[in-house]
Amino acid sequence: MRVLRLFNNKVGRTDGIINYYECAMFMKGHAFMAFIELRDVYKTYNSGANEVRAVDGISFEMNKGEFVVVVGPSGAGKTTLLNILGGMDAASGGDAIIDGQNIAKFNRKQLTKFRREDVGFVFQFYNLVQNLTALENVELAVQATKKKNRKIRDNADARIIATNPEDRKNLSPEEVLEKVGLSERRNNFPAQLSGGEQQRVSIARALAKNPKLLLCDEPTGALDYQTGKSILKLLWQSCRDTKMTVIVITHNKAITPMADRVIRIKNGKVCEEYVNEYPVPTEEIEW
Repeated sequence: MRVLRLFNNKVGRTDGIINYYECAMFMKGHAFMAFIELRDVYKTYNSGANEVRAVDGISFEMNKGEFVVVVGPSGAGKTTLLNILGGMDAASGGDAIIDGQNIAKFNRKQLTKFRREDVGFVFQFYNLVQNLTALENVELAVQATKKKNRKIRDNADARIIATNPEDRKNLSPEEVLEKVGLSERRNNFPAQLSGGEQQRVSIARALAKNPKLLLCDEPTGALDYQTGKSILKLLWQSCRDTKMTVIVITHNKAITPMADRVIRIKNGKVCEEYVNEYPVPTEEIEW
């Protein structure tokens, strides 16, 4: 109760009504919590009599709304790390705290809910449903999520006192396709689209869920140079427009100057981490 009174004094409230949600957000903001915090995370696989650590004691933090590039050579553990962050695989040990939730402690049902509602994925080879149009591929992701805003209640008398602004509604599939420049191609099937257009559908599918976290695994790996740059610009702009955290996994060191934060991984460990004070515009990236 002392904390709640401190909050009321801070915001100048004198009527004695306590908004528990606002107080939680106040305390969260003043505790300077990172949006993502990994603490000594590791992932082991058994190969016969041998144990392989694909991720070996990784620790780092990321802030909400950052554009982050995780870079490293093949076999460094990048994709395994992405799978852990996205709830597609469970860590063998350590803590993986995302938006205040330690997903390393989640059971399978909790991971499924987290993955479905809070995370968007963009893959190197698009992973579109071939017998669905571009619009239907995006609609499929929205239908699988079906988010609804929750009401926050005062525990004292069960009155509804606020709508939780942290809840994120799904976006219109048509509007998202227009945003990625594919409104005129919405009724085309994947086989009728170029590689760059298919990747834009993949990004639209992820954005339509309005996720808190967007994970991109080598999103430009199957694209030519100019198309790859346009995809990176789209991802960067989406990060800025929606304030979501975007993580790009890549082996291409040339794109690191455009990131807010860069994490280099080698042999399952973080070998370097730094913040770009002045990120370079996508147009200036060359490789």
